[in-house]
Amino acid sequence: MSARVGSVDGDEAGLLAEIALGVRSVEAVFLPGLVLRWISPSIETLTGYSPADCAAAADPVELLVHDADRAFCRQMARQVEAGGPAQDFELRLCARDGRVVWVATHWRRRNGEGGGLRLSAEHIQARKEAENALLETVAALRRAQALREHYLTRSNDERQRLSALLDLIRLGILFIDQDGRVLYHNRAMLEIWRFPPDARFVGSRDAVLKAQVGRVVADPQAYYAHIEHTVRGREPVSDEYEFCLADGRVVTDRSAVVKGGDDERRIGRLWIYEDVTEARRSATRLLELAERDELTGLYNRRRFHEELGRMLAEAARRGSELGLLAFDLDGFKPINDSFGHQAGDEVLARLAAELGRTVRRNETLFRIGGDEFALLVPDSGADGLCELAHRLVVTVAALRFRFEGREIGVTASVGIARFPANAADGEALVAAADEALYGSKSEGRNRATVSARRGGESARMAPLNSDEPASRKD
Repeated sequence: MSARVGSVDGDEAGLLAEIALGVRSVEAVFLPGLVLRWISPSIETLTGYSPADCAAAADPVELLVHDADRAFCRQMARQVEAGGPAQDFELRLCARDGRVVWVATHWRRRNGEGGGLRLSAEHIQARKEAENALLETVAALRRAQALREHYLTRSNDERQRLSALLDLIRLGILFIDQDGRVLYHNRAMLEIWRFPPDARFVGSRDAVLKAQVGRVVADPQAYYAHIEHTVRGREPVSDEYEFCLADGRVVTDRSAVVKGGDDERRIGRLWIYEDVTEARRSATRLLELAERDELTGLYNRRRFHEELGRMLAEAARRGSELGLLAFDLDGFKPINDSFGHQAGDEVLARLAAELGRTVRRNETLFRIGGDEFALLVPDSGADGLCELAHRLVVTVAALRFRFEGREIGVTASVGIARFPANAADGEALVAAADEALYGSKSEGRNRATVSARRGGESARMAPLNSDEPASRKD
């Protein structure tokens, strides 16, 4: 494209110069074929190129228009020149110093002699910079929003996973904030406290939950005092506290203070509840299996020695007496041999039940093994022990069993020993009772014999038969 400036007369030149100096936007006139005829001096302010530089250029469009907008500019200009409607569009100009300048252009066809185009271009750099800044701000906001939504989605997903996990565990979880409001509880918490499955305490004050708990615990006042003591305490983690519910279940709780990210500010307290009813029952059952005879339910040999040591210590401390009755069954082995161990077990179980009704509350009956039994009697005198032994012998002799159509009975031989009269320690007391028991066997069975041991002396036995009241014979 070539550029030339046509000649004008003096008056017209003066008028054009006067107009050009007052134009702040860029005005230009093109002859057909985009040949530059005239351009306003404001082009130099905008781009640094003077009108003479533009006129001298082989192609002013090539000189002034950014290469990315050049083809579009020529296309639109040709359409207007060919008779098309006026066109308004924005494009970028290239300044001499390398800057890019945005302008809004208006192209229209000249209807005068020779035709051609007229161009008006308005400087819009400030607006474009503001638009670009706004677009960048909007883009940044959209990126931030997208990132926030991404993290929110991940947070919600993580919360759902955590909630599902906490609902699956069997520990009850409750979180109460510093303002005394429930922020979270899981399903197990409702189950442990026997609250309805659809109960929702989130957002409620702790007083509301406290009132509900008071209807469930066996001792509300004691539990309220425990809560008050825990909350006011300074320990970050409380000790385990065990309490009973009204329905008989046993529950434990522990709590911990939860701190904020700065490790100084408290944000609430976490409570953990566990139903330990079955665990306690299992522990009790294991203890019973460890210290009770499975067949008769009586305490076994292990528990006998524990109780013997404890009662001896108590008797020594109080200066009181402790009696021991050792006995076994006469005629028990023939029952086992003739009718089998099941028959023998029946005899032992029934005997234990009958003797359990004979002994008093402070007297403890043990099955030592086989058909051997022992009875510890605290605060016992000689006459009381003899009377008790007599009742025991009579009770056993009165029992009758029927096996294979035959009526069978057993009797008992009893040995009686006392602390401290016959022995100064547990081993000696057992030995004295056993010696007395063997004395009953040798005297004909079905009787009780009192040990006459004195310190290191051999035992002297005083026999008691089942037909006369028992009495101490020295």
